[in-house]
Amino acid sequence: MTGPLLALPAGRSRSAAPRARSAAYDWLTVVAACASGVALLLLGLRVGGALTAAIPGLPDAGPATTWALPVVRLLSDGLATVTVGMLVTSTFLLPGDERTVSPHGYLLLRRASLGALGWAITALSLTVLTVSDLLGQPLATLSPATVVSFATTISQGQSLMLQAGLALTVALLARAGVSRGLAATVTILALVAVLPPAFTGHSAGAGNHQIAVTSLALHVLAAAVWIGGLVALVMVRRSRLLAEAATRYGRLALGCFVAVTVSGLANAAVRLGAVDQLWQSRYGWLVLGKLAALLLLGVLGAVHRSRTVPALRAGRSRAFGRLAAGELIVFAATVGLAVALSRSPTPIPDAGIDTDPITELLGFPMPAAPTAGNLLGQPLPDMFFLTLAALGVGGYLAGVRRMHVAGHRWPVARTASWLGGMLLLVAATDLGVARYAYVLFSVHMAQHMVLSMLVPILLVGGAPVTLALRALRRPADPQVRGAREWLLIALHSRATRLLTHPLVALGIYTASLFGLYLSDLLGVLMRSHLGHLAMLTHFVVAGCLLFWVLIGVDPGRRRLPHPLLVIIHLASMMAHGFFGLVLMQTTTVIAPDWYTAVHPTWASSLLADQKLGAGIAWAFGELPAVLVMVILIRQWIRADHREQGRLDRAADRADATGAEDDLARYNAFLAAAGRTDGDPGRADGPDRP
Repeated sequence: MTGPLLALPAGRSRSAAPRARSAAYDWLTVVAACASGVALLLLGLRVGGALTAAIPGLPDAGPATTWALPVVRLLSDGLATVTVGMLVTSTFLLPGDERTVSPHGYLLLRRASLGALGWAITALSLTVLTVSDLLGQPLATLSPATVVSFATTISQGQSLMLQAGLALTVALLARAGVSRGLAATVTILALVAVLPPAFTGHSAGAGNHQIAVTSLALHVLAAAVWIGGLVALVMVRRSRLLAEAATRYGRLALGCFVAVTVSGLANAAVRLGAVDQLWQSRYGWLVLGKLAALLLLGVLGAVHRSRTVPALRAGRSRAFGRLAAGELIVFAATVGLAVALSRSPTPIPDAGIDTDPITELLGFPMPAAPTAGNLLGQPLPDMFFLTLAALGVGGYLAGVRRMHVAGHRWPVARTASWLGGMLLLVAATDLGVARYAYVLFSVHMAQHMVLSMLVPILLVGGAPVTLALRALRRPADPQVRGAREWLLIALHSRATRLLTHPLVALGIYTASLFGLYLSDLLGVLMRSHLGHLAMLTHFVVAGCLLFWVLIGVDPGRRRLPHPLLVIIHLASMMAHGFFGLVLMQTTTVIAPDWYTAVHPTWASSLLADQKLGAGIAWAFGELPAVLVMVILIRQWIRADHREQGRLDRAADRADATGAEDDLARYNAFLAAAGRTDGDPGRADGPDRP
C-alpha cells in the first residue's frame, strides 16, 4: 500500500515539468501573436494615413478614441474569430457520442462561451468609440442619449448592437447543454454574428456595393473559420483525436483560403478603383502587404497538409505545434493589417458618391432606357449569388463524377435540369435585368416570377439531395458527423416535417406574394442590400419548398397521394392568379418612397409600370403551371404502373408457390360481396313478402 501511494506524487511531479513547459509555450505563442497583431495594426495605421493629424476646422475626438478604436476593433475581431473556431471545431471536426459532443468538444464549448462574452463586451465598447469618432466628440463629453440614439437609429450602431446581442446569446447557449444539435445551432448563430458590421462602413457606402458588401461578408466569414479553427486545434493538440481533426480541418482550410483570396481581391478592386492604385496609394500598399501575408499562409497551409498531418498520424505532434504557432503569428499580423485597412481612407472616397443620390441608393448610376441588349448585357455581378452558383455547380458535378467513378449511372436530364436552374439564377440576379429590377417595378416582378417559379422547378428536378446522399462519403470515424450525417439529420428533423406540410409550403409561397406587395415591406427591403439579398433568396427558397412538395423526388418530403398533390397545385395556381388580379386592381403605388426616389426620367408613370408588373405576375404563371401539371400527371401514371407491376409480381409468386396473394384475396372479397348484395335471403337484409 505504501509503495504505490508514495509513487503517485512522484509520477505527478515527473509530468508536471512537461505540462509547465507546454503552458509556457502556449503563453509565449499568445504573447507573440498579440504583439504581431498590434505591431502590424500600428504600422498599417501609420502607412495608411489613419493617424494623420485632424483637419483644421473639423471636430476631433481626441487621442483616446483615435488609439482605442482600432485596438478594440482588433480585440473584438480576435475574440469573434476564436469563438467561431472553437464552436466549429467542437461541432464539426471532433468526434462525439451519439448525441453529445466529445470531452474536448465540451471544453471548447465552455471556452467559446467566455470568448463570446468578451466579444459582446468589445462590441458594446465599439459602439461608444464609433459614435465618438463619427461625431468628433471626446469620450468624456458624450452623453448617454447620444450613444443610445446612434445605437438605435444609425445603421452602423444598429449592426454593432445586433452583433453584441448575438454574441451574448452565443455565450449563454454555449453553456446551456452539450448536445450536438445545440452545438450546431450555437455555431450557426456565431457565424451569423460575425456578419452585421460587414454590411456597414466602407463597403456599404461604396459604389457597386453589390460586390463590395457581399465580398466583404464572405471574406470575414471564411477568415473567421480558417483562423479560429487553427486556434481551436492548437488548444486540443495533446488529444489523440488531433490527427483526424487536423485532416478534416485541412480540407476546410483549403476552401476558406480560396474564399478569402477571391473575396479579398474582389473587395480590393472595388475599393481601389484601378490597378495602379496598388502602388500609387497608401491603401494599395496595405492591400499588397495583406496579399503577401495571405500567400505566406497558403504556403504554410500546404506544408501542414503535406508534412504535419502525416507526422501526426505517426504520433509526432511537436511539428504541428511549432508550425501552427508560426502560422498563428502570421494570422494575427494579417488581422492587424485588415483592421488598419478598415480605418484607412480609400483611393475612391465615400464622400464622392454623395454628389449622385441615385448612385448612393443603388450603388451604380441610373441605367439607360431598357433594350434587349441592356437587359441581357451590362452585368451587375453579386458575389452572393455568384458564389452560390459556383458552389452549386461545382458540388453537383463533383457528385456526378464520383457516381460515375463508382460505376453508377446518374440521369443526364437531372444534371441538365440542375445546371439550367443555376444558370437561370445567375442570369436573373447578375445580368442587366438585375439593374433594372431596382428601378422598374415591372422588371422586378419578372425577376420575382423567374426566381420563385422557373428556377425552383429546375433545381428540384435536379434531385440534389438524392445525389448528395449517394455521393457523400461517410467519415472513417463513425463518431464523427460528416456532411451526409448532418444532411440526414436535417431531412428527418421536425422543422423539415413542418415545412414540407403542404399547407405550410403553400402558405409560405402565397404569403411571399401578398405580404410583400400589399404592405410596406418591399420598400424597406429595397433600401438595404442585405434586405434585397434576403428578399431574392426568399423567392428561391419559397419556390423550391413548394415545388419540392409537389414534384420532388428527393427523400425527406412528405409522401402524399397524387390526387392531393394535383389539388394543392390547383390551389397555388388560383392563389397566384388571384394575386395578379388584386395587383391589377390596385390604384395606389406600391413602395412609393423607393420607386419615387429611383424613378427614371425615360420610364412611364409609376402606376402604369406597376400595372405592367401586375400583368406579368398574372400571365407569367401559366407556362410553369402547365409544366408542373404535366410532371405531376406523369409521376401519377408512373406510380400506378409501379403499383400494378408490384401486384403482378406478387400474383406470379403466388401462382408459383400455390399461395394466395393480396390481389387474389381482394378479388375474392369483391366477388363475395357481389354475391351477398344480390342474395334476397341475406340474414341482415329486409324480409321480403
